[in-house]
Amino acid sequence: MSGSTDSDTEPAITGTDDAHEAAADDAEEQAGDARRARWTAAGSGALLTLAGLAAALLRLTGSAPALVPAAYALGAAVCAPAAVLGATGRTRRALWLLVAGTMVMALGDQFD
Repeated sequence: MSGSTDSDTEPAITGTDDAHEAAADDAEEQAGDARRARWTAAGSGALLTLAGLAAALLRLTGSAPALVPAAYALGAAVCAPAAVLGATGRTRRALWLLVAGTMVMALGDQFD
């Protein structure tokens, strides 16, 4: 009888170990996805901020109406907090700020 109880408990332990390993793999994968999302949001925010500031400076020195460089600067100012939010893990809010900042820059470009 002791042989039958050993074989009954052994598959349950192995199945539980497999389930724990699968859960650990999923947790590591989710952590990696979250890390990539944070880096992407922070990098995109920083890049769009720098691009908006550069475009504002270039348009300021040209013959564009004053509204155009102001729109680029405002769009850059909206994208800057997106970089900070993305770095702290608030990637959804950062995405919406990036979209809003880019839309402000695109709208300002229409006045040129």
